[in-house]
Amino acid sequence: MRKPFEVTVLGTSSATPTKFRHPSSQFVRLEGNYMLLDCGEGTQRQLARYGLKMQRISHVFITHLHGDHYFGLPGLITSMALFGRVEPLIIVGPPSLESMIGLLLVDSDAHLPFELQFVVTQTERVETVIATESFEVQSVPLQHRVPCTGFLVREVGPQRKLNLDACFRNSVPVERYDDIKWGSDYVTAAGEVIGNDSLTIPGYKNRVYAYITDTIYDESLIPILKDVDRLYHEATFAHDRLARAQETFHSTAAQAAEIAKLSGAKQLLLGHFSARYQDAAPLIEEARTVFPNAEEAVEGETYTVGVYEEVSSY
Repeated sequence: MRKPFEVTVLGTSSATPTKFRHPSSQFVRLEGNYMLLDCGEGTQRQLARYGLKMQRISHVFITHLHGDHYFGLPGLITSMALFGRVEPLIIVGPPSLESMIGLLLVDSDAHLPFELQFVVTQTERVETVIATESFEVQSVPLQHRVPCTGFLVREVGPQRKLNLDACFRNSVPVERYDDIKWGSDYVTAAGEVIGNDSLTIPGYKNRVYAYITDTIYDESLIPILKDVDRLYHEATFAHDRLARAQETFHSTAAQAAEIAKLSGAKQLLLGHFSARYQDAAPLIEEARTVFPNAEEAVEGETYTVGVYEEVSSY
């Protein structure tokens, strides 16, 4: 079976907490790896509420330094220390984040039994900020009032499956199987090249999750988001408040849906709602007039990214 790629939504409110919503944060599980996208106020409480273990988190990605996206991070770090964490925590975010966290830890006399490793984002171009054997994360420049990036979480792995009958017929050594799954041809001892297409069959494409929050409507995102499996896009306002969205460098629900439509996204999650909307239903209805496969990001709900099932490990 293919391993899960899931996103649990922890916060969907913009600017401030409300009676029913928390500031931005999402918990991502991919191939046995666990990460946070943003860490607004109350994130660790939300993790506990939904049974998500904070000590499993290896990476935290912060989009920008408006408080609703990172005020929960100092508390999360110190709680990890109190619960005995020893593994390093990798924090990806804007350049001044490290000094801000460092000052808080020093002035509060916090002593961490684990290392904080900071990776700095920039807003000039798409950039790979984390690369591992099973996933990579790219930062995506966004147009907001302060330097801001979204993130693409990409599955890494072979996208072809072995045709075992063909491999047996061509006497392919078992030790070459992994290379072939990754796209290599096979060269026999006699020098004959057997093409990869002859030895494999199509598998599932690598899955991609896009986290796009705090941005004005920006069509330059369309090629970057091409064919993503699930897109989370901010929908701070309904379209009747377009002027307010433009003034604050945010998007409307209709604009988020337009980006999903033009980029060919498979599914759209809407969040980062203004506190003026106690009920997000009108925003979702507005988005669906443009992109029918849109839904509300509901706190505590877990959403799959792409296809789960796989016929075999080969």
